[in-house]
Amino acid sequence: MKYKNNCALLALLLGVMIVFSSLKSIKDDGSGDIKVMIVTDYGVIKIKLYNQTPLHRDNFVKLVKAHYYDSLLFHRVIQNFMIQGGDPDSKRAPYGVELGNGGPAYTIPAEFNPHLFHKKGALAAARDSDFDNPAQASSGSQFYIVQGRVFTDSLLKVQAKRITKMKLFNQIINRPENKQYLEQYKTFTKALKLDSIKYVYDIIDKKVAAELPNTPEYVFSPEQVEAYTTIGGTPHLDGSYTVFGEVYEGLEVIDKIAAEEVDKLARPQTDIRIRSVSIIP
Repeated sequence: MKYKNNCALLALLLGVMIVFSSLKSIKDDGSGDIKVMIVTDYGVIKIKLYNQTPLHRDNFVKLVKAHYYDSLLFHRVIQNFMIQGGDPDSKRAPYGVELGNGGPAYTIPAEFNPHLFHKKGALAAARDSDFDNPAQASSGSQFYIVQGRVFTDSLLKVQAKRITKMKLFNQIINRPENKQYLEQYKTFTKALKLDSIKYVYDIIDKKVAAELPNTPEYVFSPEQVEAYTTIGGTPHLDGSYTVFGEVYEGLEVIDKIAAEEVDKLARPQTDIRIRSVSIIP
């Protein structure tokens, strides 16, 4: 009995070692990431979802398994910027109708990570503006995939200044003493008082302008600089929109979609449909 028990223990330990070895190899080669396949009218895009953004990852997987995205459009396309989809209203929307406000009746808390940024092929969550959404929470379903463009070092410095201003703007509108302006904005927006909306914006802009000279400027990491000066991206969105995945196959499909003719609402003149989205086994 003792011999058998020792053999059983040895077998158990060997099994544990094999499992841990397997887990290590999965972690090392990145195969532990959940991967999805988006089939479009222009080809296939394969994306890995980041484990560092679990709320966005799990929500996206939930919607994919429910076939939520199947037959929706890339309803907003801007060349050298991004392609956007995920609005359920786009499934049967006639041409000329403005899209971009549809989705589940919930948002996802922002999951900003300085190591996850808007390089070409980044998958990120769309959201409402800071005035409507000072917490910068993400849409429950709408996403965009970055096409972007390549930047020089000098142009990146301009983008850094832009990020600094955007971050300061958000900080200011989130201060308790400025809550009144958020309430006024909502009231004016509901009443479609465009001049009054601009008045509120101007007040915040003046506050930003007063503090901006003394605000430390945003600094890109070496990884960001390398990406933005080689493959490109949309750096000015870093730290304000949640990036939760990246394309590892099909970047050329993004380029094809982004090159399509669009109307004044940035909707492609010929519908570009998401045929299906599925989890890759």
